Amino acid sequence: MADQAVTPDLEGAAHARLAERIGSLDLMRGIAVLGILAANIVAFGQPFSAYMFPETFLVPAGDDGGWMWIAQFVLIDGKMRGIFTVLFGVGLYLFMERAWARGQTRWLQARRLFFLMLFGMVHFFFIWRGDILFYYAVIGFIALLCLGWSPKDQLKVGLLGYFAGAIFYALMMLPLHFIADTSFGQNVAMAETRVGLEEGKQEALADDVIESGLKQSGDYIGFVEHRFSEHWLEPLTNVLFFGLESLPLMLIGMGLYRLGFFNGGIDPGRMRFWGWIGFLGGSLLHLLIGLWVQSIGFTYYGTLAAFVGVSPLPRLMMVLGIMALLAVYGPGWKGWLAQRFAAAGRAAFTNYLGTSILMLLVFHGWALGLFGELNRPQLYLVVLSAWIVILAWSKPWLERYRYGPLEWLWRCLNYRKMFPLKR
Repeated sequence: MADQAVTPDLEGAAHARLAERIGSLDLMRGIAVLGILAANIVAFGQPFSAYMFPETFLVPAGDDGGWMWIAQFVLIDGKMRGIFTVLFGVGLYLFMERAWARGQTRWLQARRLFFLMLFGMVHFFFIWRGDILFYYAVIGFIALLCLGWSPKDQLKVGLLGYFAGAIFYALMMLPLHFIADTSFGQNVAMAETRVGLEEGKQEALADDVIESGLKQSGDYIGFVEHRFSEHWLEPLTNVLFFGLESLPLMLIGMGLYRLGFFNGGIDPGRMRFWGWIGFLGGSLLHLLIGLWVQSIGFTYYGTLAAFVGVSPLPRLMMVLGIMALLAVYGPGWKGWLAQRFAAAGRAAFTNYLGTSILMLLVFHGWALGLFGELNRPQLYLVVLSAWIVILAWSKPWLERYRYGPLEWLWRCLNYRKMFPLKR
């Protein structure tokens, strides 16, 4: 077997399989990075809490009955981040496969995560409060310790960890809704807790008012100062809050990658069957949750319970279902649009941060000043416009250059040398 591995034919076949596998991952990553903007657009263009709680729109939301809220909740929210997180775990292992082949150690990956953490801090404090890079990097340090596990152990621990996290989120978030929004909270024993929940809600909404005013006025310096003074601890709390979801998903990504999930190592018929079961079953459960939130009037703690308390398990079904379907059908998608999505995925780091900078220019008062001016349908037009920009630039750039701009910078920092950028 070792002798065969070095023959030119088999070596070429191995490279071809690797290229196909990476191409499939790029396609998924491209879809996810575009989808993340669709998930975040409301919080970019309206107060941050409007992401979940539509009452805080500064203009009429343009969503009678909340059906667009439900559609986004069913199809987008959490799924794109979930796919991105699974792929981050895949990327951790794929990077180390190459590093190990060159005789390098996990310290190379650790340095790479350190620079990602710095990028995330800049992103959070100066551009976008919804940053995921910082906590990806911190949680990635923990995931590094699991690289040597067997793929089945990575998958098993990832799934069990995710289920445990889902139970924790449910126990933490569902009682808040029952205390704040139902008659259960009316009894004397719950009075103090109910008051505390209302105070917490008003405090969050008051902070939104301050931050919205800074964005609308064009006071960028005040905006950054507010981020440092009032939200300096938030990146660390995000590590704790999202860690119960992100670390398991990274482990699941590692395990699935090594078991052949992304390159035909699992029977395509099974992948299609379970992919459609996960996607359709998870969508139906999300729809039922969305209709429940609609029936209680999209309350603050009701929407929080929906996003965090009851959707993690259906979300996992959809994340894995979507990825299974893309793994099966993606390789056959060879058209110009597929190439554009794959290119967007190859430059996902640049596209993720670049999109945040673009939204800064669109919404802040010192630039176009559209913050708080657009309703939900109009915000989706902004998403569509940004998608066109991402799909338009990524492929021509990568035809001329080896890496996306930020991918190149990240690589140079990690290896402490200047790599050629132009092809």
